[in-house]
Amino acid sequence: MKRFRGILILVAMFTLLVYRLRRQWLALVLRLPPPHYHVQVETGLRVPMHDGLTLAADHYFPTIPGNFPTILIRSPYGRCKQAGAFGLLLNFCAYRFAERGYHVVIQDTRGRFDSEGTFDPYFNEKADGLATLDWLKTHHWFNGVLGLWGGSYLGIVQWVIADAPPVKAMVPSITGSHLQSIVYPDGAFDLSLALHWIAIFQALDEGKNLLHGLRQLARVERTIQPAFTTLPVTQSDTTALGKPVEFYQKWLEHIRPDDEMWREVHQSTQPQRVTAPAHLISGWYDFFLRALLDDYAALKAAGRQPYLTVGPWHHFSEIASLYDLRAGIPWFNNYLKGDARHMRPRPVRIYVMGAREWRDLDTWPPPAQLTRFYLHAHQQLDTDIPAVDEGADNYFYNPADPTPAVGGTQFSPFAGARDNRKLEARPDVLTFTTPPLHQPLEVIGPVRLELYVRSSLEHTDFFGRLCDVYPDGRSINVCDGLFRIEPGRGAAQPDGSQCIEIDLWATAYHFKAGHRLRLQVSSGAHPRWTRNLGTGDGIGGQTMQAAVQTIYHDAGHPSALVLPVVQDGMAGSVE
Repeated sequence: MKRFRGILILVAMFTLLVYRLRRQWLALVLRLPPPHYHVQVETGLRVPMHDGLTLAADHYFPTIPGNFPTILIRSPYGRCKQAGAFGLLLNFCAYRFAERGYHVVIQDTRGRFDSEGTFDPYFNEKADGLATLDWLKTHHWFNGVLGLWGGSYLGIVQWVIADAPPVKAMVPSITGSHLQSIVYPDGAFDLSLALHWIAIFQALDEGKNLLHGLRQLARVERTIQPAFTTLPVTQSDTTALGKPVEFYQKWLEHIRPDDEMWREVHQSTQPQRVTAPAHLISGWYDFFLRALLDDYAALKAAGRQPYLTVGPWHHFSEIASLYDLRAGIPWFNNYLKGDARHMRPRPVRIYVMGAREWRDLDTWPPPAQLTRFYLHAHQQLDTDIPAVDEGADNYFYNPADPTPAVGGTQFSPFAGARDNRKLEARPDVLTFTTPPLHQPLEVIGPVRLELYVRSSLEHTDFFGRLCDVYPDGRSINVCDGLFRIEPGRGAAQPDGSQCIEIDLWATAYHFKAGHRLRLQVSSGAHPRWTRNLGTGDGIGGQTMQAAVQTIYHDAGHPSALVLPVVQDGMAGSVE
C-alpha cells in the first residue's frame, strides 16, 4: 500500500511539473521563443462602428503592466473557443502572442457571431477596420504601435486597412488583396471555393459546441456534392444549403473585374500604397498563391522590401502548420519592438518540392533560363522543335461529364499533390511526356503553356497541368491553370486555329533523375473552375453543348510548355 501511495505521489508531482511548465514545453514543440508573461482576457467588448452598429471583440494582454504593442485580428470564423474549431485556433494564437508581450484584439467581423449587422464579404471591411482603429486609439493601453495578423479572409481584411497610419507591420498569409481575382481565377467562377465557403459558414453557425461544430464541418463535403452539378449555377447555393445566400448571388451578378462594384473597392485597396513592412506567406497549392505573389510584386515595384515565404502547403495544411504564428512573432518583435535578433537575413524563403528542402533567396522569382518543352506526336514532350508534319491530337469534351479537378489549388482538404493516373486515363485528357531525365531538373518561377488550338465551339476552355511522373508510374501534379476562350480572346492564326497562353501559376520543383515531366491538356477541372457549357450563356446557362478540341504540335504550330529552369549553384538552407 505504501508503495502504491508513493507511485501516486510521484505521478501527481510529475503531472504538476508538466502543468507548470506547459507553456515552455509548448514553445519548444512549436519552435517559438519562450513565453515571458501570464495572460489575462477581457471578453465581450463592444466596438462601435461609424454607422452606429457594434462589433464584438476580446482583448488578451500580459498580466504585468507595461508598454506593449497591439496585434489586431479580425475574423468571420469566430473569435473564441466557444465559436468552434477556428475560434479555438485564434484563441490559441492570441495567447501565444500575449505571452510574449503583446496586446491582442480579436474581433468578429460584421454580421458574424456576436457582431451586429449583415455579413457582406469584403465590402464593409475597410470602414469597419478603420472604425476599429479609432476605437483602439481611445484606450490607455494602446501605445500607437499596431500590427495586423491572420490568414485567408483574415488577410484580406488586413489589406483593406494596411495603409492606415497606426499600422506598423503586417503578416498576411494564404491571402490576396483583391477578392474578385480569387472568386474568378482565370476568368472562370471558382464554384468549389464558393460552395465550400458558404457551407463552412453554415456549419459554424449551427455548431452548438466544438465537437458539434467539428461534426458539421466533416459533413460539408457530402452536403455540397449535389450542388456542383446544379444548373444554373445561380441555384447551386440553394441546392447546397436549402436557401439562397445573398453574397453568393451578388458575386454571380458582378462577374467582370472592371464591374463598378469590384472596381470601387479595389481602387481603395492598393498594396503599392502600403508602407508597413509585410511578410507574405503562402503555399504552392494554395488557391490564393497567384494573388499573393502579385501583391509581393506590387510591393517590390513600389520600392518596398517585403518578406516572402512559400511552403509545400495547400490552404488547410498551411493553417494546420501554424507557420504564420511562428513567422509572426519575430516579425512583430522586429518591427513593433525593435528586436531583430531572430530575423532571417534573406527576405525570400521557398520550399523546393521534390528536393524537399527550404531555399533562402534575395528576391522572387530567382534568375532562370526559360526552356521550351515542345509537344510532339505520340504523346511525346521534349526540347526539340517539332517537325513540319507532326499533325495534331483531338479529344471530345462533354460538359455533362466534366473533367474533374484532382488535388491542386482547390479550397478543399483534398487539395495539394495527388496521383493523377486515374484522371489521365480519361478520354478527354491528353498527356505529353518526356523520356526519363538523365539528370535532375529544377523549375522555380512562373510556368506557362503556349498552345495552338482549335475548337468546334466559340466558347470553351483549355486546361494545362504539369506533373512529375515517378519511376513506379505515379503522376503527381505540380502546377496548373486554365484559359477561357470566347470571341476576341486568343490570337487568331491564318489557318483558323488560335494561339493561347495558359498561366500555369508558379512553382518550385526539383524533378529527380529517372523521373519524367508530363503535361496534361484538357478542357476543365470542375468544380475548381466552373465547367464551360459551350453555349456562351455564362453563369445563367442551363443547356450544354459538347466540343471537339484540337491541339496542334507541328513546326507551324509549336505548342510548348515553358519552364523557368534554374541552374546549379543556388544556395540552399534546410530549416
